[in-house]
Amino acid sequence: MTTSPPRTPATSSERLLHIQEAAEEIGLTPRSIRYYEERGLLRPAGRSGGDYRLYDASDLEQLRFIKGLRDDAGLSIADISQVVEDEESRRRTRAALELTDDPAERRRILLERLASLERLHGRLDAKLARLQAMFEDVEARRRRVHDLLSASNLELAASLEPGPDR
Repeated sequence: MTTSPPRTPATSSERLLHIQEAAEEIGLTPRSIRYYEERGLLRPAGRSGGDYRLYDASDLEQLRFIKGLRDDAGLSIADISQVVEDEESRRRTRAALELTDDPAERRRILLERLASLERLHGRLDAKLARLQAMFEDVEARRRRVHDLLSASNLELAASLEPGPDR
């Protein structure tokens, strides 16, 4: 499970949405949003006095990102979790690099980051290979149907031609 970094409370002038409003704006269900929270993909900006979840603009951006990974890229929740974790790792790496001038420490930080990226790359590469194989299979079936359709058209044309016994 991915853990989200601590949130900076939203400013009082920023509009906060309840879960139903956020769900409607993004095109998700409240249950999906709660599930993403349970999986550590999202932490709401805060809670209302009645303990209702409240979402700010950055939460909505994160939800759009998650929805895009799910719907447009076809990633599973496990894959999305890895991508979200990579984004968090990128932020942590940047912060850690800003805190040190020690070349050995900077090298260690960058090697850890590279290892993380290599794992994510491998996971996405495997998914891409599976999708490519599926695409090629559909393409081959599509060509076969085109060939059958062409043959059928030729048969139909030949049956409509006047012959010597017609």
